[in-house]
Order: sequence, then C-alpha cells, then structure tokens
Amino acid sequence: MSLKEFESATFDPEQYIEQLAWRTQGGDSKEGPQDFDAKTMLRAFENTIEELKLLSMRMEERTGKLDASIRAETKNHAKRVAQLQENNKMAFLHFQELDEHINKVATNVVHLGDQLEGVNTPRARAEEAKKLIEYFSEFLDDFGPKAEVFNDPFQLQEAADIIQKLQLISQELPQEQFEKPKRRIQDKYNQIEEDLITEFRSAFHEGAVDRMKELAGILTHFKGFHRCIDAFIEESQANTYIFYDVYEDLIPLCKKVNNIVHQVFSSPESVMGKFVLNLYEVKLQEHVKQKLANHEDMEHYLKDLHELYARTGRLTTALSDYRLGSDAHLLSRLTKHIFGSYLQSYIAREEMHLRDRMSENLDNYYKGMNHQKKQIQHTGGLQDLQHKLRTKTTLNIGSSGPQVDFKGETFLSQEIALNLLNESKQAFNRCQLLSNQSDLSPHAIIIFDILIEYLCIDHIDYALEIGLQGIPSSEPKNLPQTYFFNIAGEANAIFHLLEKQFSDVLVPLIRGHTPESVGMCFVSSSPAHSDCVQKKKQTMEQMESKIETGLDRTLATVCGWMKYLLDKEQKKTDFRPESEEGPMRMYSNACAKVIPFIEKQVETIKRCLDGKNITAVLMEFGIRFHRVIYDHLQQFTYNSLGAMLVICDVNEYRRLVKSFKVPMVNSLFEKLHALCNLLVVVPENIKSVITGEQLSGLEKNTMMSFVQLRADFKTAKIAQQLR
Repeated sequence: MSLKEFESATFDPEQYIEQLAWRTQGGDSKEGPQDFDAKTMLRAFENTIEELKLLSMRMEERTGKLDASIRAETKNHAKRVAQLQENNKMAFLHFQELDEHINKVATNVVHLGDQLEGVNTPRARAEEAKKLIEYFSEFLDDFGPKAEVFNDPFQLQEAADIIQKLQLISQELPQEQFEKPKRRIQDKYNQIEEDLITEFRSAFHEGAVDRMKELAGILTHFKGFHRCIDAFIEESQANTYIFYDVYEDLIPLCKKVNNIVHQVFSSPESVMGKFVLNLYEVKLQEHVKQKLANHEDMEHYLKDLHELYARTGRLTTALSDYRLGSDAHLLSRLTKHIFGSYLQSYIAREEMHLRDRMSENLDNYYKGMNHQKKQIQHTGGLQDLQHKLRTKTTLNIGSSGPQVDFKGETFLSQEIALNLLNESKQAFNRCQLLSNQSDLSPHAIIIFDILIEYLCIDHIDYALEIGLQGIPSSEPKNLPQTYFFNIAGEANAIFHLLEKQFSDVLVPLIRGHTPESVGMCFVSSSPAHSDCVQKKKQTMEQMESKIETGLDRTLATVCGWMKYLLDKEQKKTDFRPESEEGPMRMYSNACAKVIPFIEKQVETIKRCLDGKNITAVLMEFGIRFHRVIYDHLQQFTYNSLGAMLVICDVNEYRRLVKSFKVPMVNSLFEKLHALCNLLVVVPENIKSVITGEQLSGLEKNTMMSFVQLRADFKTAKIAQQLR
C-alpha cells in the first residue's frame, strides 16, 4: 500500500474497495476470480483496515513535525521583518539630513554665482562696448572698416551681429555730425544683409536645412527679413511645376515646403501663410485666367469654371490642415478674389448656355424627323402658360379643327428628354457649387423654369397638341389608329423622369440642404420650394388634363369604330334565323371582327400606360364597351337559336374583359350574360330567373327590356305571366 496512491486527485474510495475485493477473489491471478469466500474477504478487509490505521498514524506524526517547523519559521521571519523596518527608519533619517545639507550647499553655490555674474556682466558689457567703439571708429575713416571680421566671408555671422548693433547705435547719433559714418554703416549693413540672403539661397540649393535655419535666425534681426522669406518662396517654386495641370503640383509642393518651413523659421505659420498667398495670387490665378480666357465655347467655359472652382475648393480643404497665420479665412478670401468676377456673371452665362443647348437638342430632334414645328395657339412659352393657369383660362387642347395624320409619330422621345434632363442636372450641379448660399435658390429656380419651358411646354405640350389633332373622329368610317395611347405613355414616362430629378436634385438646392441630409432627416419647406412645387403641379396638371382629354376622345373613337363594325357586320337574321336547322356557330361575324380590335387596344393600353392609370383607363373603356354592346343588343329580336348565338357572343366578350382585371367591368358583363339568359329560358321559368340571384340589383325595367326582345314575347303571353 503506497501513500502516493491516496494523494492522487483521481482517487476514488469506492473503486479502491472494488479493486481490493477483486484482488481478494484472485482476479489478478492467471486462473481469474475464484468462488466468493466470505471469510477470506473479511480477513482481507481487516488487514487492509489495520494497514490504513498505521498509515494514518504515520501521516499524523509527519503533519505534527511540519506544523512545529512552520511555527518556528514564522517567528524567525517576524524577527527579520522587524529588524528591516528599524533599519529603514534609520536610513530615512540619514537621507533627510543629507538632503538638508545638499540644499544648503546649493544655496551657497547660487549666491556665489549671482555675485560672479554681478561682477562679470558689467565687465562683459564694457568689453563689448569697447569693441563696438573700435569698430565704429573704423567707419569714421574715409577708407571704411579694415577689421578682418568685415572682410572674411567665413566670419559673416559675427560681422552680421556687429553691423546690426552698429546700425542701431547709428540711428541715435545726430545726422549732421555723423552723416558719413552713418552712411558707411548703412552700406555695410545692406551688403551683409545681401550676402546673408545669397548664402541662404545657396544653402537652399544644397539642401542644408541647418545652415538655412542659422541664416534665417540671423536675418530675423534685420529689416530685410521679408526678403529672406521672399527668396525662400521663390526658390521653393523654382523647377517644381512638372505637370500641365498646376493642381497636381500644389499639394505635394505645400507638403514639402511646410516640412522645411517648420525646420528653418521661428514663426513657420506666418511664412507658410505668405507662401500659400503667393501660390494663390500668382500661380493659381494665372492658371485660372488662362483656362477661362475663351468665352466663345460656353459649354467648355462652364465645365472648366466648375472644375477649377471645385478643385480649388478641394485644394483649400487640403491646405486648411496647415497653420497659415492668424487669418482663419485667408484661403476663402483668396478663392473669392480669384473667382469673384467669374461667379458674378455665372448665372447669366448658365442661363444662356442652357437655353442654347436645350433649343439645339429639340431642333436636331425635329430636323431628324423632317418635321417643321407648327405654331400652336399657346406656344408663347412658360410665362404665357403660367398666366393662363393663374387666370384659369381654358386652353385650346385640340378639340376642334381638322384631323391631321402624322403616320403614328408621337413627337416624344425619352432620349431627348434624358438629354434635356442631363443638361439641367449638370446646370444644377454647377449652380450648387458656384452660387452663394443666398443666391442658390433663385439660381436653381431659373434653371428649373428653363427646364419646364423646353421639356414640358416645347416638347411634351407640343406633342400632346399634335396628338390631339391626330385623334380620329368619334364616328370613324375607317379603321382608326389610336396613337394617342403611345403619346400618353411616352409623356407619362417623361413625367416620371422629371419628377425624379425634381425630388433628387432640385429640392435639396431650394431647401438649402445636401441630398445626403435630405435622406437623413426631415427638412421644412421653404417659400422657394413651395413655389417650385406649385409651378410643377400646375404644369403637370395642365399636361394631365390634355392627356385625359386625349384618352377620352381616343376611347370615344374606339367605341365609335366598334359601333360601326357591329352595325355593318351584324345582320338581323343572325339572332332570328328563318330556319333553326344547320350547324351552331361559336359566335357571330360581328363579334369575330370586334374581339381582335378590342384585344389590340387593350394590349396597347397595358403597354403604354402604367400603374393605376391602366386600371382607370381600362375601367372607363370597359364601361363604354359594355354600353356599346348593351345598346347594340337592344336593337334585335331573338328566337331560341339566335339567343344561343348572342349568349356565345357575350361569352366571348366576358372572356375578353377578364383580361382587363377590373372587377367592376367583369360584373357588368356577368349581369349582361344573365340578362341574355332571359332570351333562352322557357316562358314558364322567366319569372323565377328574374327574381334569382344572378339578376339581383337590376331594375325591373332593365330586365323587362330584354324579355321584350324575345320573338315569342307576345305569342307566349310572357307579359301576362310576369304580372
């Protein structure tokens, strides 16, 4: 039995007992476990218990020895800690005494230094004054100074210090008595200043930043220090413009110069500000003038102006990270100075260019179609239309006058509309950048007015007027061409494009917000926004009114042609054949002519219109279609075979109107089918059919009008049966 066996973390008493029992039965022998023997098991357990007791006693003895050893070690450690604390207190006291002694010595040293300085300073000043007097005396000589310091180029720094002090002294001397020496000192002052600047230029070319810093520090005390800054600015720009586009050079150049300025000059902000000022007023202004010199090509002029102003803005943003002196608005003032004259005339040039471009687009479109644009009564432009809208004057919408056939041409083009919208969008973008905040809304409204004039009035309204003139009469004798559906579809598509630009581009401008901020939060309506919304609404309502009129007249033409077909193709004998023998037809010839025509019109409506407009037009068309068929059926008398044929016709009409997907129209034709059933039921059942569910909701006169169409109405005495 081992102690390690019990110290293991995985020791399990139950498993230990099981293993003991297993070994006792001989489980670990080759023969394997033997039969259970209780006495053997008892002896094994008693022996193991005795061993465990002995092991427990040895562990208690060992534990006791370890406890005694720990107590002794604890006492010794406490004594050592107490001794260390006492030693630490003594060391701290000694440190305090040493600190006090050092302070006394330092005080004496400072006092001694002050005494030495009091003695040495007057002596140094006297020595310096003596040297200055000696140097000044040399300037009294007509031959000028002969001291080596003024003639040795390697002592330029010492000479600069001396001449700067002599120049200050000479300013205090009377002019009459010391005119010549003062002039000689000033000449030497100017010479040394010039030599320092020349040396500064040489150091710049050599890239000796430390030497440049040293010379700039000396020149700081000279009156011509600004010449040193000018020389630095001049040398910094020499041979640095390697791109044709000056903007490509400016930002790297400023970054490089800013690094040097902070290493060389003691006031880098003012030097950097002067450097940027020189860039804007000289290099950048010259570049802008050169690019905008040609005013004849207005499109390129406006594009260049927009690009130059935008790039200057980005340059200003990049340079705003540098400290450019005390003027926080320096860059904005410089930008305004460069572009001021161009921005003042911008909107007039923009308006002229936009009108020319839109007029050119429309002229090219009509010329490409070999179409000479016709004069219409209200082609006076936007102002005339707005006046008529305000005064609620009825406009000529082509309701009278001869029909003009333009061979199906709609005179509307989404491509042209996109071109006009693209021109206006570019103008809006330029307007946003080139207009002051106070002028932004008025300028945007000018552009919007031009867009309305050329897109809505000169293009859409003109096409609608021409389309109205091309609508056939409501009683056509030839197959009518319903081109106005295409015109309405094209106009509607262009309306959507205009609406999108209005909300995406114009609204943010006249509300004074960027598109991003409009998408992020609600912005209140401004007077300019309200005016534009009202103007757009009035214009679009006028256009929609013409579209509605055109659609109404087109539907009237379609229904007129249906009447013509039905009157021409439908024979009275179709519904009251003399002989009831022969094959049963699926539908009449008139129905066969009408169905394809109507299907084509429905297909055109669905292709040209969209959304709720399809439903509204198909509903109106379905109602009129139903009225035409209803009135047509009222003209005939029906026997049993004819009644079956008319039911077949109505079934075809029902099948057709299901493609309308308008429940109201479906209901009308279901009722019409139920009314036609009154023509085939036996007289005895007519009364029950009339009171049935299919004809519920119909007036009795309506039902009786169909019953009276039966050929046997009188002979079968149906009227008496219905009383």
